[in-house]
Amino acid sequence: MSNKIKPIAIHLPQFHPIPENDIWWGKGFTEWTNVTKAQPRFEGHYQPHLPADLGFYDLRLEEARLAQEQLAKAYGIHGFCYYHYWFNGKRILNEPVDRKMQNPKENFPFMLCWANENWTRTWDGLDKEVLLKQEYSFDDDLVHIQHLISFFKDERYIKVEGKPVFIVYRPNLFPDIQKTISIWREAARNAGFIDLYLGYALNAENRFNPQSLGFDFAFEFQPNSINFPQTIPYPNTTKDKIFRKIKKSLGMRELEIKCYVDYGSYVSNQIQKDFQDNIYPGITPMWDNSARRKENNFILHNSTPLLFKKWLIHIKENYPWNNVPENFLFINAWNEWAEGNHLEPCQKWGTKYLESVKDMLK
Repeated sequence: MSNKIKPIAIHLPQFHPIPENDIWWGKGFTEWTNVTKAQPRFEGHYQPHLPADLGFYDLRLEEARLAQEQLAKAYGIHGFCYYHYWFNGKRILNEPVDRKMQNPKENFPFMLCWANENWTRTWDGLDKEVLLKQEYSFDDDLVHIQHLISFFKDERYIKVEGKPVFIVYRPNLFPDIQKTISIWREAARNAGFIDLYLGYALNAENRFNPQSLGFDFAFEFQPNSINFPQTIPYPNTTKDKIFRKIKKSLGMRELEIKCYVDYGSYVSNQIQKDFQDNIYPGITPMWDNSARRKENNFILHNSTPLLFKKWLIHIKENYPWNNVPENFLFINAWNEWAEGNHLEPCQKWGTKYLESVKDMLK
């Protein structure tokens, strides 16, 4: 490996109030609203996830953004990949990045990932109750990329061989992604760039070869439902068992059996997988979106910094780094607190997950 690994931490900018969230979820709503309401679902379940070193920050504040950057630098994170929200010219949650663009003190490298799905009430882009609909057109593709050019020209924006990195979260939703990509590349070249370095998030619904549709790369979006280990039912309390028997005796529908996935088993499965061409490795320190979802949640239970470090070391030692133009390692995520998925220090683990990254980089 010729160069040092460059960890890219995915960054959620939803930690400040916006008018849309005030209307949809209640006055003053931010991601912290769900985080602080979380409760354990079973004995030994780690909830709520509460912040330690950085506290309950507001990303409109320069001090909060600088503190994030300083912490990330101290533990070897190379840059942030901010989620970017665009709905036919309407942007939301853009305040943190817009303010960073105006502030030279915030010198941490960054890239953007377009979270190109409907904004809905169930946080997955699939629900029928759509709050902001994602509409696609080639005219909008051009307007969108021209807007992004100003970010790409920033010296802090991450580039590969002079090409700005831009990521699409769900390429399968486009009516003609190849045409969209050609529009974007032409606009970038007209703006003076050699080209773009375009990628997407590889998951169960986007498993194609990147270059088959005109992308340069993908990255493993972790966790994903490819190669899951066996799920484990929540431990039943006596009350649960009695309620189940009553329902059965009355001929009522059986209660849904709620399950989790063991983090250690998940890591073992991931370590056994082969790496793929043009697909950067991805990793998650932990995952638990039960703070956001009362039903149909997904919990990776029993995550520890040591297991996370084991996965990191495996990637470091086995990924074919010489086959890619950069040494990116995508970490999901820096601060997805309502998905129980964060490198930022929490009250249970402190900086242990960040220390795992730093140790891996040595």
